[in-house]
Amino acid sequence: MEIELRHLRVVCAIAETGSVTKAAAALGLAQPALTAKLQRIERALGGPLFERDRRGARPTALGELVLARARLLIPAVQSLQVEANQMASGGTGMARYRIGATNGPIVGGLVHRLSVELPSARVSTYATWSADELTGMLLDGRLDYALVGVCGDSTPSAGEGLVWRPVCVDAVFVLMSDEHALAGRPEVRLAELAGEQWANAPGDGCFDECFAAACAREGFTPRHVFETDVSGCVDLVVAGTAVVLCQGAFRQRPGIAMVPIAGAPLRWRHLLGFRPDGTAAAGADDVLAHAVSAYLDVVERSPVYAEWLNDHPTFGAQSAVSA
Repeated sequence: MEIELRHLRVVCAIAETGSVTKAAAALGLAQPALTAKLQRIERALGGPLFERDRRGARPTALGELVLARARLLIPAVQSLQVEANQMASGGTGMARYRIGATNGPIVGGLVHRLSVELPSARVSTYATWSADELTGMLLDGRLDYALVGVCGDSTPSAGEGLVWRPVCVDAVFVLMSDEHALAGRPEVRLAELAGEQWANAPGDGCFDECFAAACAREGFTPRHVFETDVSGCVDLVVAGTAVVLCQGAFRQRPGIAMVPIAGAPLRWRHLLGFRPDGTAAAGADDVLAHAVSAYLDVVERSPVYAEWLNDHPTFGAQSAVSA
């Protein structure tokens, strides 16, 4: 493994908090995940960076060396990225929009709106299943903005040092074959789906944990879960082999029924992320407004969800006005 800036940020966070547990909380990671990451960093650097006991974590001699270099390198690279971005944009506003996105319905409309309003700007996109990959690309200056989806009130685990602005909050519905016995219902209780097989697209968020917890509250554990891409999930639903959780703003397709879950126990938020010290920060309000408008266009094409939102005003588009 090669050492990257994100690894140095982890080492600095542990040193600054004096504890792996406190650093995990500050970075939005589970403590075991941060411990495993630290172990990989230590293997790459050739030895332990911290002495750990019940009193916390204290840097070893090797750790002090790494920290001294990290505290010079991180600000230097951040300054370089800011200056390079300013030069690339000519110092007169955003001349390019490098947008990364996880699977979601907004990015197409956002790109269209930016291209129409700013025809001379260079708009590029990067797609991945991994929100952590996008946050790393933001931190390293390879992206200007990232559109990611997260469950509940969480934020991307690797997103320290970034600003995250909400675009929308969607309830999670269930997709099932339109021949399913529950397809005509106005809503379905999660417990009524205890006997179903499920399908899901890959990702590195906490949604699997949220779903499992919601099922546990209803007294069951989900049966077999097929992991495949979005098209594969749709095929399994149409065939009646599985049911699928989906964002309420999912665009309906022939052969599929989209049914609300009673009580809306699961929520999915879309966030726009950027670096507060980069040139992208100056254009963030405009990009957010376009993202919200793109989301509203998606909702308009989903009459079932649009009607549901009328009765559930806490869900849907979030304000595009900067706090």
